[in-house]
This record gives sequence, C-alpha cells and structure tokens, in this order.
Amino acid sequence: MTATTSEQSATGLHVAGPRPADSPDPTDVHGPVIDWFAEHARDLPWRRPEAGAWGVMVSEFMLQQTPVSRVLPVYEQWLARWPRPADLAAEPPGEAVRAWGRLGYPRRALRLHGAAAAITERHGGDVPREHAQLLALPGVGEYTAAAVASFAYGQRHAVLDTNVRRVFARAFGGREFPPTATTAAERRLARAVLPEDETTAARWAAATMELGALVCTARRPDCGRCPIADLCAWRRAGSPAHDGPPRRGQSYAGTDRQVRGRLLAVLREAVEPVPQAVLDKVWDEPVQRARALDGLVADGLVEPLEGGVYRLPQGRARGL
Repeated sequence: MTATTSEQSATGLHVAGPRPADSPDPTDVHGPVIDWFAEHARDLPWRRPEAGAWGVMVSEFMLQQTPVSRVLPVYEQWLARWPRPADLAAEPPGEAVRAWGRLGYPRRALRLHGAAAAITERHGGDVPREHAQLLALPGVGEYTAAAVASFAYGQRHAVLDTNVRRVFARAFGGREFPPTATTAAERRLARAVLPEDETTAARWAAATMELGALVCTARRPDCGRCPIADLCAWRRAGSPAHDGPPRRGQSYAGTDRQVRGRLLAVLREAVEPVPQAVLDKVWDEPVQRARALDGLVADGLVEPLEGGVYRLPQGRARGL
C-alpha cells in the first residue's frame, strides 16, 4: 500500500503524490550519508575554507550542466585572476566570456559578471549571507541562492540539483529517476527530510549531492557502495526500471549550440574586433551561421560594431 497526499506515514513526511509505504525515516538516513561523506568526499577547491563565499558562488555557476573535470582548471584560473567580486566587476563582461573558455552555456559568464557587479554595488563587495539577498542578485535562482547560503555560510536550506533529486527519487520515492523538471512535490520532500540542526543540514546538502555524483549515478548506480542501500525504497522494491517519458541526452553536433561555440571561440582568441568575413569561415551553412550569430548578439554575448565587425561585449551586460 502506498501513502497518498492526505496520508502521513511513520516517517513524518508530507509529500504530494504516491510513494512507497516503506520510504525510510529521514533520521535513519542522515547519519549514514553524512558519515559516508566525511570519509569519501572529494577534495575540491571550492570546499576548502579559503574558497570563501565568492569561490563557492563561482563554482556553482560553473558546475551547472558541466562536469567537475572540465570546471577545475577554469575555476582555478578564474579565482587567480578575480579573487573578489569587485575584481571581476571592474572588467568588461566580455572578459568574463573570454575566460569562460569552453565550459559551454556562456550566458552563465555574463550572469556571474552581473552578480559580481551587483555584489560590489549593493553589498560592499562581499557575497551576502541572506538567502533573499542572494536571490535578488542578477542571474541567481533558487538553487544557486540555496547552495551558496548552505555551502558558504552553513545555513539550513534545501539544495536540489540533479544529483540530489535522483538520490531522493530512489531513496524516498522508490523511482529510478526524478521528473524531467523539478516539481513542487520534490521541493516539499527536500524540505521535509532536511535535518533540523543548521550545521547538520548544510552537511546533509553537500553529502547527498556527492552521493548522487559518485555512487547513486544516473547510468550505473553502485548500490554496493551506498551507505543507505538497505533503506533505499527503490532498491527494496527491486530497482524497477524507469517508466516515465524517455530520457534523451542532449545532442550537440550540427546544432546551433555548436555553431555559437565556434563563433565565440574565434572572438575569444581575437585581440581586435573580428570582421564578418572571418566569422563566415567557421561554418559553411550561411542561414544557420547567421541565426547563431544573431542569437549571440541578442543574448549580449557579442557586440556588433560599425563596418561589419564584431567583438565580445564591453559595456554592462543587459537583460540579466
């Protein structure tokens, strides 16, 4: 029998929709996951005390849809060049796009530059502690605000990234994968299973994220290494296969994203504005190339100048 929206099981969780009646009690799960994290957490630079709140914020922007291995070298270079938000804010946004390199989704660089400018103007150059103030920064959404407040300042917030959502879907929901987009029910679950103690809650947030990244992975979950395998609702149900909409990976080759990346690569390497004729050489299909370039201009990633030349943006990033 499953618990429904109107029912509350012994776990004390109030979660919309059906879920397994044997969903584990969060208090039984907190300790093993946090202890596992203490032993197996990766030594990542943004987890070190010297990273500070700015280092945490930079890492959160960079890690969105990008693996740690690709982020590490760019992160180190970024913090060496811009150790404080004011250092980044003092430079044109195009320099942030240039330093972003091949991390992908370069609008994140503009958003991070916009956040740095706002931090400098509104908060004296210090990343704010309050969740509401973080959320008010340009380019900062609910996830990033919660992550910075939790990881940088040790506060009690539900931090829901893809890894955490997958751990919760399996451990508490008995499903192989979470929904495609984060739902209100997932947010309620995340708040319901959050430890009451602030310090413990912050550790729990980091630990569940690491568990999803290293053990409870999407393709090959290693249940033999999982500290809560015996409590996991999905495993106790026999690890049923995903029965929702097909999960498709994102294509890249031949897409506008690839064309945009090639155009930006030319502009990042250029010291002077780049003529249209040079950009025309990066992609043979003229309609797609023009569409990609127009999109970069519309997104504020490229500035068109008189005479048919282009450069990375030099003024304040717009629309962020």
